[in-house]
This record gives sequence, C-alpha cells and structure tokens, in this order.
Amino acid sequence: MNNAFLRGLPSEGHDRLMACSHEVSFPAGTRIFDEGDPADRFWIIRTGAVTLDLQVHGRRAATVETLGHGDLLGWSWLVRPYEWRLGAEAFSLVRAHEFDARAVRGLCDVDPAFGFAVTRHVLEVVARRLQATRVRLLDTYAPHGSGVAQFPR
Repeated sequence: MNNAFLRGLPSEGHDRLMACSHEVSFPAGTRIFDEGDPADRFWIIRTGAVTLDLQVHGRRAATVETLGHGDLLGWSWLVRPYEWRLGAEAFSLVRAHEFDARAVRGLCDVDPAFGFAVTRHVLEVVARRLQATRVRLLDTYAPHGSGVAQFPR
C-alpha cells in the first residue's frame, strides 16, 4: 500500500503499522464517527469518499472536507483525550484499512523515530484540515466580503 500518510516511514515501520490494521468497508450513508466519540481507531481510505463535518450549534452540520483514495481518516486518536474533533460519514461505498489506535500509539512509544514520523505525518494532515475547516466556515458564516467569521452563539 502506497499513500501520502505512509510515505517517509522506514519499510519496517510501514510493515509494523500495517500489522495493526485490517480491511473494512462502510456503505454510503454510514456514520463512521461523531464529534466527542472515543477515537480508538483510524483509517486509510482505499476507495470511495468520506465527508468530514462540524457541528455548529443551532445549525445543520457543516461539511468541511471530502476525503478519498489514500487519505487518512481520523487524527484525534493520536492526541488526548482521544475523542473525535469532527464527524465523518461515508459519502459513497468506502473500503479502507482500519488501524487500532492503541496499538499504533504503542509502536510510537517503543520506537521514537517511528513515532516522530507518524506524528509528523498526522500533523501535516491536521494543518491541511484546519485550513480547509477555516475556509469552509468563513465561506458559510462570514458576511459576504468581510473576511471575518460571524459565528452564531
């Protein structure tokens, strides 16, 4: 398996990581996780599409990004309190590798170089998602042309 999340890991790290996974599928419309739920696993999408959404008080959930082939689904498993920061739903039939978060955190603990590589890759994903969320929320809630978000209270 070759994707952006795994690139840069030493081959033995890649093999150890894949040993913590198994293949899963989600039919279209399946809620994969919700904000606040325990983040005890993560996925690398093989096929299909997943929408990430953010709950905004008093409004319908806002889709902030759509993920597809090769994308990492879930990063909250790496950061305490290990609870999802966003929600996720299968937009189409999804096939993915599902990873046991506790086992992967254990690998990171016993091999600091591997842990650093995984953390760096997850941080790159978080940075991209943060920017995508910011842009989406500004598009949705800011007065047109203001450049400032006006979030409902």
